Parts: sequence; structure tokens; C-alpha cells
Amino acid sequence: MKITSIIAIYALFWVMTAFLLLPFGVKTHDEAGVAKIPGQADSAPANFRPGKLALRATLIATALTALYVANYLNGWITAADIVLFTPPPELERPAG
Repeated sequence: MKITSIIAIYALFWVMTAFLLLPFGVKTHDEAGVAKIPGQADSAPANFRPGKLALRATLIATALTALYVANYLNGWITAADIVLFTPPPELERPAG
């Protein structure tokens, strides 16, 4: 596997993880008991910390990428192992 492929997979895992982590640990101003600024949306976060989010996403994406590369090199799970549906029986042709 090329290093550019690993970087691209890491970037995909990082973005996916960051979006999945966005709603966790965030409170609105009403939940946190903080006064709102006039014109502010009721759903605006009061304690959004992008640095903490980026750190968590980095750690999780690093672990997921390491697992992905290890699986690629060792072949623990292949496409043949993931069968969602059984293949239909083959159609038999009549003799003659």
C-alpha cells in the first residue's frame, strides 16, 4: 500500500470521525445556564471546543487507520468474508 493511499484513508477516517463526534459533549446556552447574545439561535452551542474535537478525531482516526492498514497487510477480513446475501442457486438447463 502506498503512503499516499494511507494518507487519503486517514483523511477520510478523520473527517468521518470529526463529524460523528460533533454532537457529543456540546450544550446549548439554556442547558449551560449562560446568557444568550441577542439574535443568537437557541440551538447554538455554548461550549464548543474545536481543539478538543480535533484531538479526539485525530486519536480515533489514527487507531482506525492503523487497524485498516494492519488488516490490509495481514488479510484478516477480505471481501469474500463479507457476504450479506447468499447467492441464488444456479439455474439448471434441461438435458436434450
